[in-house]
Amino acid sequence: MQTGYEYIVVGSGAGGGTVAANLASAGYRVLLLEAGGAPEPYDYQVPAFHPLASENKEMAWQFFVRHYDDSTQQRRDSKFVEQEDGIFYPRAGTLGGCTAHHAMIFVYPHNSDWDGIAALTGDASWSADNMRRYFERLEDCRYRKLKRFLYQLCGYNPSRHGFKGWLSAVEADPTLVLHDQTLWRMIKRSALESFVSFGNPWERLKAAVKTSLDPNDWRSVCQGAEGIRLIPLSTDRGRRMGTRERLLAVRAAHPQHLAIQTGALATRVLFNDAMRAIGVEYLVGHHLYRADPRCHEANQRTLTQAHASREVILAGGAFNTPQLLQLSGIGPPELLSAHDIPVLLARPGVGANLQDRYEISVVQRMQHPFALLDGATMRPPQAGEQPDPYFREWQTHGTGIYTTNGAVLSIIKRSTADQPDPDLFIFGLASNFRGYYPGYAEQIQQAHDYFTWTILKAHTNNTAGRVTICSPDPCDVPMIHFRYFDEGNDTSDKDLESVVQAVEFVRRLSVPYQTLMAQEEVPGKAVHTQEQLRQFVKDEAWGHHASCSCKIGRPDDEMAVLDNNFRVYGTQNLRVVDASVFPRIPGLFIASAVYMVAEKASDVILADAAQAK
Repeated sequence: MQTGYEYIVVGSGAGGGTVAANLASAGYRVLLLEAGGAPEPYDYQVPAFHPLASENKEMAWQFFVRHYDDSTQQRRDSKFVEQEDGIFYPRAGTLGGCTAHHAMIFVYPHNSDWDGIAALTGDASWSADNMRRYFERLEDCRYRKLKRFLYQLCGYNPSRHGFKGWLSAVEADPTLVLHDQTLWRMIKRSALESFVSFGNPWERLKAAVKTSLDPNDWRSVCQGAEGIRLIPLSTDRGRRMGTRERLLAVRAAHPQHLAIQTGALATRVLFNDAMRAIGVEYLVGHHLYRADPRCHEANQRTLTQAHASREVILAGGAFNTPQLLQLSGIGPPELLSAHDIPVLLARPGVGANLQDRYEISVVQRMQHPFALLDGATMRPPQAGEQPDPYFREWQTHGTGIYTTNGAVLSIIKRSTADQPDPDLFIFGLASNFRGYYPGYAEQIQQAHDYFTWTILKAHTNNTAGRVTICSPDPCDVPMIHFRYFDEGNDTSDKDLESVVQAVEFVRRLSVPYQTLMAQEEVPGKAVHTQEQLRQFVKDEAWGHHASCSCKIGRPDDEMAVLDNNFRVYGTQNLRVVDASVFPRIPGLFIASAVYMVAEKASDVILADAAQAK
């Protein structure tokens, strides 16, 4: 490691990894601190193995969160882990952050997400039209080949896709399902049922042809289009792609500008007397953080410091960024005082406003295993074992079912007609997915005769969650309380009713192929009334898009943590760039939104640097 850094970035996920790469590419000296290591097992590389990646002990951080403060209600969840007093919430502690284990879904946010921030802050650069530029800049769209050709030929691009960015976007091969007659029949029948349910089929057909069932086409986005959609994935030649690949490429091209320090757990931000961030204190060692399943192996730790002449950028995510700010003396004063941490800056909003999706599954056991999965082990070959034919195809050609994330059909729709944006993303998986719990990946791996409809509720109304440190020890995991449904501040119960309606919709989709099913296992035929469905959703819902815990807001909002340019109020040269920055959770999937804010933040930081010269 050399000295003389201009920027220090803490965290290598979609936010921090993007910013660090952009700053280094622009010629600045950047130190990137990543608490995890940089292993690259097949669980990481193979898209279909993403559940295994989320439980791989070389890469995983295992948080256990509370959906409810009420212990009786919390224990109603079948996924509750008594010894951990919470629900498993997979995060990644590795180079690339959560881009190393997520399902690679790359779906564009809603325009209202950006226009809302523009209206809140009075900053027109946050407008939806301007933010689309960042999507175009980062995307390398490889699945709209005609649009790509027209763009390269004459610049014609009504879809406003990006074709020269660093992040490859593809669509899973839709012809794979043709190898399984049962699965193909299910998809055809449920797709037809879905198509009819949206009304005005002629208009829907014209829109579908125009945008090629692409949820990221600018025209689909502007129209708030509903219906069947293909799912864009961030993969490259059949392999996972995220900020790890971007960072390693930039370091190879600019080794004098980008230093990557793994095994570096940030403990606090360093300030001078003027509350100017001047560096970061961190522990050097492996498996130090107690969310790491191998934390018991940690036996060496060295406390050190690094200094930045320009800025410190925090990008630890919705859990770890507020934790680091609180450990640094920025947060609710009563919380800091309770843990004997000197209060440098009272910001009660640090860790507040925590939000997430609500997700739920309808799980169906089929009468027979799917032919598409015949012989698939859904895992890498063990020592001395021959790889299965699908792994061999992936390894040799970069094709086949292992290049997908398992989704075979997706539907975007509004839960109610008065929703300004489609707030439900429903996708079918040839798998058995009931949410997250220790060992869930193994159950998915073994399920060849299950089909799951997973429902994701976007634009949730509940903002009552909170992240709080439980000790001054930076190796300790903070307390994470989401306060679902009745404990939250969605007094209208709109979130709950939306998810219940989605379950009923999925059951209607399943009617045309019910003769192929053995039974519905979740929620099961015993759960059929509205009240039973509400209780089922309250008991079993989960999420995995934690966000909003260091929100952007106006200067007169005491709960705001950041200004419109990502700067922490009351400090100098300190910014946050990750999923925690959003005032409200964006729809529908969060990765694309974080990539976009990171591109915007890079521009803001570079503009300030140029002005300071």
